[in-house]
Amino acid sequence: MADVLAPLAGKILAVLVEPGSKVEEDDELMIIEALKMENHVYAPSSGTVKEIKVKVGDSVEDEALLLVLE
Repeated sequence: MADVLAPLAGKILAVLVEPGSKVEEDDELMIIEALKMENHVYAPSSGTVKEIKVKVGDSVEDEALLLVLE
């Protein structure tokens, strides 16, 4: 299993996967807005999205758990 953490504090603009989605390493998972810039979150490894911990509009802190891959 791999936890995907927020690379910085910000607001979730888009969640591009759903539970059960199969992803490859470096696939785009989410977009976080911080300081009016869009920051993309990528899969650290291949796997299946087990659980998503955030939704669009949520504010997250740096290193907050975003989703779990298995």
